[in-house]
Amino acid sequence: MKLSNVIAELTEERGLDKSSLAGIIAEGILAAYQKKYPDLNLNVVYNEASDELQVKILKDVVSSVDDDDRQVSQRKARFVDSKLKAGDTVWLPFEGAIGRIEILRARQIIASKIRSMEAEAIYREFKDKEGTIIYGVIHKCERGGVVVKLRDNLAFLPRSLSIPGDKCVVGFSVRALLKDVLLEPRNENQLILDRASDVFLAKLFELEIPEVFERLVEVKKIARIPGYKSKVAVISHDKNIDPVGTCVGVGGVRIKPILKELGGEKIDVLLWSESPEDLVINALKPARINRVEVEGRVAHVWLDEDQRSLAIGKMGQNIALASRLANLDIKLVQPESRENELIADRKSDTEE
Repeated sequence: MKLSNVIAELTEERGLDKSSLAGIIAEGILAAYQKKYPDLNLNVVYNEASDELQVKILKDVVSSVDDDDRQVSQRKARFVDSKLKAGDTVWLPFEGAIGRIEILRARQIIASKIRSMEAEAIYREFKDKEGTIIYGVIHKCERGGVVVKLRDNLAFLPRSLSIPGDKCVVGFSVRALLKDVLLEPRNENQLILDRASDVFLAKLFELEIPEVFERLVEVKKIARIPGYKSKVAVISHDKNIDPVGTCVGVGGVRIKPILKELGGEKIDVLLWSESPEDLVINALKPARINRVEVEGRVAHVWLDEDQRSLAIGKMGQNIALASRLANLDIKLVQPESRENELIADRKSDTEE
């Protein structure tokens, strides 16, 4: 049974270790023989010199043979090793054959172990890249997502982790966050990609803006509705650096590559503040806010009527993002409510 061609092909196509492959094939063949001959002590080894798998059986050396399956005469044993004597054991070539059922079992075991070996190799190669942005080429479009080729391996970008509006065009390049590297494939997928998360956007800022990469400017928090809009709160660790201006760039030159990557998703870059009131004011931009009062987990916001629609945004998404960014329930106070409060304050002063 010549194996060099098979092993060389698997080694070249799948990048597997030659010696490990030989061991896997030997293990599969041994399982097939053991299925047919469960009571015999068998072994399978790969002989590199002859490029063959050799099936052997362990027998007791005896003076007189009573069981041909388990014993060999001292005279025959000495053809293998002249020093053998009665009471010793010796491995001898096994002449028994296996049938179609056993061969099928061997193939299943070998295929299963090769898949496990491939999965382990992929895990070792990509585990330290988990949580980083990687580059690939769209390989296949499926109902549930996109198969992306990463050099010699395939990754999967689920539709649920894609940006709405992303187009699947075979051969086009794509950037994505390597979200998960699984030890074993799940639904045939071991490398899971992501373009819809806050982390993906944060990593894009690191790639495109040197000050963020160097930690001079820090992305403190992101609130994102993929495909529509994101709010990114930033802060500077250098008093000479304007964090918002640094991220946007002159004429938007620095933010434009990120916007292009996200397919036109809008990004509001705003200044982070430890003051919840100031953070709410910044987060509700482009609306101009008059006053904010925070009580518990609720932020009451006063603004002019013409700023109300800007604060709310299309389908309420601007105020929703601001609420998420500030981790507060933002309530817009009606203008007349403010007037009523002022009247109530005046009455209180008069009564006193």
